[in-house]
Amino acid sequence: MLIDHKKIAIVGGGPGGLTLARLLQLKGANVKVYERDINKNARVQGSPLDLHEESGLAALRAAGLLEQFKQNYMPGADRMQIMNAQAEVLFSDHDSKPEENFGQEHFRPEISRGALRNILLESLQAETLVWNSHFLSMEAQNGGWLLHFKSGEPVYADLVIAADGANSRLRPYLTDIKAFYSGITMLEGVIDDAEKTAPGINALLRGGKIMAFGNQKDVLLGQKGKGEIGFYASFKADETWASANGLNYDDKSQMLDWFKREYPEWSATWHELFEGAGTPFIPRPIYCMPLDQSWDSLPNLTLLGDAAHVMPPFAGEGVNMAMRDALELSECLSSGNHASLLEAIASYETTMRQRASGMAKESLENGERMHAEHALETMLDFFGKH
Repeated sequence: MLIDHKKIAIVGGGPGGLTLARLLQLKGANVKVYERDINKNARVQGSPLDLHEESGLAALRAAGLLEQFKQNYMPGADRMQIMNAQAEVLFSDHDSKPEENFGQEHFRPEISRGALRNILLESLQAETLVWNSHFLSMEAQNGGWLLHFKSGEPVYADLVIAADGANSRLRPYLTDIKAFYSGITMLEGVIDDAEKTAPGINALLRGGKIMAFGNQKDVLLGQKGKGEIGFYASFKADETWASANGLNYDDKSQMLDWFKREYPEWSATWHELFEGAGTPFIPRPIYCMPLDQSWDSLPNLTLLGDAAHVMPPFAGEGVNMAMRDALELSECLSSGNHASLLEAIASYETTMRQRASGMAKESLENGERMHAEHALETMLDFFGKH
């Protein structure tokens, strides 16, 4: 096997990096994961993830973790309602969609990020995770890389996999191609104990998801674990909007005034989102890697997930692409079908870029549809057919 007697360093302990570590350890590989968080509880985990049969769930199945997933996912959280700006329900699959339908192509069960992370962490060998490892730099050494972190001694690895997200600090060692702004910004909020702090929204949500459309702006929300609701106000804006708007993201009354001003046609029903949310709100400009990106492969470094192909969230493919990357990369490195690490990595990267490009194109197009003049009619037609 190409990775026999090789030291493998995965930088980044998100779903993609942890899935790859699990899959490689099942092959007997010597792998460490370097994560900048101090420990697994250092960061609040974001919105739930919907895993797809051919990607996220396929990777968990190969990792022997599907049963653990089934014990921890959120039944019913994938159910959808589409509403207009007046919070009128125009589409709902709550009464027709089964809670469990594993193996069906379009079943996309939801799981909290924290729960998925714990499943993956618990599957790894002791001492696999090296916490508090904030990557600084690396240099070529003895056919591999010497990695430097803020804390600790330098670490040598024969093979490095960058799984450190959209703002990857390892990506420049492979390519100088950068992401472009999609034209859309999303303002994120989280409501704790929603049954008490936002009872109207909580009842409206029914434990699932809502997409609401009006005047080329969206409100997107979904059930999180522990009674939380996550939501986004999504709209087209200049790339500098987040830093140039003068808003205080810690001031709920100011943020509610912003919503009333920018979403004037929208019902007061939605005001509870801002009244019940904790602070700060988080602006998220949405970026995407060029669809035609390419680079010369190296025998000792590659990328997966957002580090390789960050894309808008409007097809629900981000984490699924990362986990499928992990599955395909592990197979290329261990299958015996390639004569060298360079050949194996080049094969993986060619397939990965082509696959990700198609999904990124779909995500960009969906983003345009969802923020167009007739977005409501378009999305009703789409979900009605599916």
